[in-house]
Amino acid sequence: MIKKIIVFFSILFAFQSVVFAQTENVKPLTIGEIRTIKSKILNEERTLNIYLPQNFDKTKSYPIIYLLDGSMNEDFIHVTGLIQFFNQMYSMPETIVIGIANIDRKRDFTFHTDLKDLQKDYPTTGHSDKFISFLEKELKPYVESQFKTTDKYLFGQSLGGLLATEILLKKPEMFNNYFIISPSLWWDDESLLKQAPQLLNKIPDTKKFVYVSVGKGEHPVMVKDAEDLFDVLKKTNKKNWTVEYKMMETDNHATILHRSLYEGLVKLFPYHQPK
Repeated sequence: MIKKIIVFFSILFAFQSVVFAQTENVKPLTIGEIRTIKSKILNEERTLNIYLPQNFDKTKSYPIIYLLDGSMNEDFIHVTGLIQFFNQMYSMPETIVIGIANIDRKRDFTFHTDLKDLQKDYPTTGHSDKFISFLEKELKPYVESQFKTTDKYLFGQSLGGLLATEILLKKPEMFNNYFIISPSLWWDDESLLKQAPQLLNKIPDTKKFVYVSVGKGEHPVMVKDAEDLFDVLKKTNKKNWTVEYKMMETDNHATILHRSLYEGLVKLFPYHQPK
């Protein structure tokens, strides 16, 4: 009996030793930082999920991607994985991603509408002007005070695509590269799309890359509006603008973002043989 007890405790001790040894080898997996900034314009705190390249060096300059819908449970993780893949396998330089976590995207990504049905369905709507001001006057200066930056990108889908289009047409100097995926240009009876030709005429012809995409399986209005946006962008004949359009043949509104961003990034960063 004593022998059995000794054997039992020996096994238990050995098991605990293995468990403790395994526990001691557990370390956090870190791909960046989570920061919170106080916005006076929005009168609230906003969370930033920040992806930093593996070999991040604070003395070096990096392109910056501003990702709308950048919460951890939205698009942050899969988009940062795509960026890391393009740095490994394509000619994309190491890039920082600023994921802007949402609080109320219907409030932040839509401009004012007088349409009663939209006001009913989107009761907090109509404050994209404040959110754009936050991006321009608070977020971008903050990021540029923390990191040395080069090219600036804006990624937006759906209502985020609507916001990205509004910024492109009204504050184009804020970003060098615009990825506009499935933009909700139906908003306010397509008023932004109708204003686009007039707004584009006022925009200086400085270097810019604009990528518009939509899924074939999306609502016909979404498809038509994305095509119309591409057409009006092309008709401006800005010599320093590169405007690309991609119809995603097998995608719908829910599935389009990752594959569409891949196709857009390939336009900028072609494949190169890894070293």
